[in-house]
Formats: sequence, structure tokens, C-alpha cells
Amino acid sequence: MPPLYDLCPHGAESLTVTSPTVNVSNLPASHPLADGRTTTSPLVSALRGDRPARTPVWFMRQAGRSLPEYREVRQGVGMLESCLRPDLAAEITLQPVRRHGVDAAIFFSDIVVPLKLAGVDVEIVSGVGPVMDRPYRTAADIDELVARDLDDETLAPIAQAVERTVAGLSDGSASTPLIGFGGAPFTLAAYLVEGRPSRDHLAARTLMHADPETWRRLTTWTADLTGRFLRTQVLAGASAVQLFDSWAGSLSLADYTAHVAPSSTRALRHVAELGVPGIHFGTATGHLLPAMRDVLRDAGISHPTVGVDYRTPLDEATELLGGDVPVQGNIDPALLAAPWEALEAHVRDVVARGAGAPGHVVNLGHGVPPTTDPTVLTRVVELVHSL
Repeated sequence: MPPLYDLCPHGAESLTVTSPTVNVSNLPASHPLADGRTTTSPLVSALRGDRPARTPVWFMRQAGRSLPEYREVRQGVGMLESCLRPDLAAEITLQPVRRHGVDAAIFFSDIVVPLKLAGVDVEIVSGVGPVMDRPYRTAADIDELVARDLDDETLAPIAQAVERTVAGLSDGSASTPLIGFGGAPFTLAAYLVEGRPSRDHLAARTLMHADPETWRRLTTWTADLTGRFLRTQVLAGASAVQLFDSWAGSLSLADYTAHVAPSSTRALRHVAELGVPGIHFGTATGHLLPAMRDVLRDAGISHPTVGVDYRTPLDEATELLGGDVPVQGNIDPALLAAPWEALEAHVRDVVARGAGAPGHVVNLGHGVPPTTDPTVLTRVVELVHSL
């Protein structure tokens, strides 16, 4: 098959894109979309702009600290180690599907896993989040980063984990779809420049204006890391992908369009020819939704969906998006701890507001809080499926 891209070594910027194939003929014959196991699933149908008989629902961070079985298997194992052990990553990915009956699994990983695989010294510090060995802010720092790369051997644990997961999701001729996961290039770059989580990302926003060429080289490199990471998951069996931009909401529309959208587009081009649906989600991004939709389209994603956080009602988001792309979201995670009557009314409202979009995948407007009672999530799934 013709290559989607012609990547130069060491993060060089040239990326030659062919017209993407708007089907799954470029996938392996054993892929769940190619052999039909997930083709008519509620999730894939909704992401393709259809209205399946059952509204699909899954939850960001559905595999995590809210599940006692997760805490049990993670005992004594660090976060990044658990992401890179294929047996453990697969088991954790499958846990919420077994427990809640959700319509999709989301690959258990972390935004900074591609950085770790590329040799960046990063650790997940309890109560803090990803912490780098140091901030990467100068042209020399970026030279050091872009000299590193990901290859098939380095990504092998990811492919193995996805293959194990897909096997565990299959039931004869049908299968629950797996969604591949990757952090957007801006979020990865922001972690690198800041050196740790930040509220306002001042150093990252300063670099993009003070030295736009160095910023472009950095985000080109992080785009290709994420792109290869996502492509590995798709080729191993993921039926859709989600690009998650944790920190894009800190940007103005002008800064996002000029300094971030090109790298997100580049990341998604790595999977465009494979024909899988793509979801783009960020937090506090109500002012960026049309631009995020355009990233998906400019990348050549044949079935784009925009994830909406809890701050923007879905009917308003659908209007902003032009009414012609599916939406995902957007139950307020805070209501998971509210009385059932309040949560039920909210879930019904979310489903009603999503009815104006071509397709709707019910989700939270961010991740599952660690203190959530798992039985509440199961009850939400049952409610959504009953509507």
C-alpha cells in the first residue's frame, strides 16, 4: 500500500500526505473492523454518524482507582510500569468492560508513555503527576529530544498489550471495540517545557512566542511520537482513536490555530489512511471546538468526532460544530457523587441535548474521579442503554 507519510529521521518536519482511504482496506485482515467484529457495534456506528438502536457509553479513566480490582492488580507496580507490561495493561483495560458493560474499552496508558519509550526520564509522582528529569526549554534541549525516535521494537509492548486486549474483548463474531489513546502534541510539549504539571503553562506559552522555530521543532517531534503510538495501537486491533489534549484549554483560539493545530493534525495523519474513526477531546476547550473539528478533518480522519467537556452543553456544542459531526460527552463528573435523582436527571438531559448531532457517544465531560462508587457507573450505563 502507498505510504501515508514519508518521515525524515530525528523529527524533521517534512510530511508528505496522500489522500486517505475512507475505508478499512489498509488494515490487517484480522483486524476487528476488517473482519466485521466491531463494524456494526454501537460505538463505531455512532462515531460514523449513525444512530444505533442502543446509545453507546463509555467513560474516560474508566479503568482506574475507582475499581477495587484495579487497585489490587496495581499493588506494588508503578504507573508507567503497569502501562508497559502487556499482561497488566490488557487486564486493566478489560476490567471496566467486565464490570460496567460499557460499549468500548479505552486502552490503558498514560499521556507520557511515548516520552518514556523515547528515553525521556519521566516518572509519575503520586499527588503531582508526570515529572521530567528537568525542563526542556532551549534549542539545545530540543536538539537532544528530536534525536530520539520510536521504532517497532520499542513499541512492541504496546502492540502486544493491544493484541491481548482485543482477544479478551472478542466473543465469537462480535467484539467490544477498543479505542486507542494518545496525548496531543501540545500537552506532551507542555509537560516537557514546564518539567511537571502546571496550571497556566506560562513557560510553554512563552516558548511558542519567544522562539517559534524551536517550539515548532518540539511539537513536530511530539506529534510523531503520538502518531506512531496511535498507529501501533490501530494496527494491533484498536477500532478507533482518541487524541486527548489535557492543556489546550489554556490557549487562546489564535495561539491554538497557529501554534498547536498543525502538530495535532500531523499526529492524526499517522492513522488517517487506516480508516478508523477519530475523537478529539480537550478540557476547557469550548472556544476551540470548531478548530479541533478542523484538526480531524485536515488530518484526513474519515469519521471525525469531537469530545465535549462538561462546561459546554451538547446542543450548544453541536451548533458551534455546524451540526454535521458526532459528539462525545458530557456528564459532569461531579454529579457521580450526587444523589441518584440528580444524576439521573442530568444523564437524561445530556442524552436529550446530544440528540441533535448525527451521532452521540455518551461519556463524562472529563475522567472518572478516583472516589467514585463503581456501582454508580454501572447504573449510569444501564440508564443510558434504557433510553
